[in-house]
Amino acid sequence: MKSPISGKEMTLKVEPSSLDFRKESFKYSHFGYYCEESDQVFTTTDIDELNLNQVYNQYRDKHNIPFPDEIIQLRKKYGVSASKMSLILGFGPHSYGNYEKGEVPSRANANFIQTILNDNHSFRHLVFINNDIKEAERLKLLKLIDRLIKQENQNDFEERYLTRAIGDRLPGPYSGYRRISIQKLAEMIVFFTNTLRPHKTAMNKLLWYADFLYFRLTSFSISGATYMAHNHGPVPLRFNALFDYVLNKNYVDIITEDYGNGYIGERFLPCPSKIFNPDVFNQAEIDVLNRVAEKFKECNATQIRNKSHEEKAWIENEKEKSIIDYRYSFELKHI
Repeated sequence: MKSPISGKEMTLKVEPSSLDFRKESFKYSHFGYYCEESDQVFTTTDIDELNLNQVYNQYRDKHNIPFPDEIIQLRKKYGVSASKMSLILGFGPHSYGNYEKGEVPSRANANFIQTILNDNHSFRHLVFINNDIKEAERLKLLKLIDRLIKQENQNDFEERYLTRAIGDRLPGPYSGYRRISIQKLAEMIVFFTNTLRPHKTAMNKLLWYADFLYFRLTSFSISGATYMAHNHGPVPLRFNALFDYVLNKNYVDIITEDYGNGYIGERFLPCPSKIFNPDVFNQAEIDVLNRVAEKFKECNATQIRNKSHEEKAWIENEKEKSIIDYRYSFELKHI
């Protein structure tokens, strides 16, 4: 970015800062472009959003307030408009739509949304007693909810087990302020398999770099996965269960390769029956996946592992094999 004063390129700096929000103070990493000639710091709309999201996310995490992607998915789940959802919940006409765009709900409204977030029965009751929507529309919505309740009871046991095993937690700093999405994780694996055909060690690092890079750009992860500092670098929690899942679903093939001298590795190969589905990602997430693939396309498993060992996120957590706070993303060295 060029300085509006000197016209010269400015340096992007990251400095510790704090900001008050709703009478509480939160520490965050402040991004800004520094102009040497004027000794001033400038930001863009995107950087302002990144800075504010860091604060909003901490507030949401502290007070158990739903995140925008949860609020959006809740409405889409029932196929109603944002204004209709506001009507059903008894909010102001534009409130729900504003929450989807990032406005932080009041704690009272947040508690109400949180109550129905994982409970179709509670939402069904709200629709059942609502007199502000047309009768035909109300009955149609009730039928949909009943169908969803039945479907969720019959859900893929393997996916539900995997979700509980690797990410059954509320959004927070160890999930990139997102709920775990097995679908996104699986498609990320398919993407990197199709583009790079990596070994397992490399796949773990690719997933980690993608989630953490996206967090550095937006204050959110892509998948909601939690990562730990393994001997060979950052890895998703219970990554073998995750890889078994995509293998059993025929999303990828995994072959064993013998390199001699006792060295054996497992490589991901594309499965002909599975086509990568970009529709589960937004364009910015796709851009990050491509950026990570391009950055590490010439690296073998040992090289990308060694690069991850130079990251502060691994260095400070490896001794205790700790889970890694996504805020380490602001100190990534290799991407």
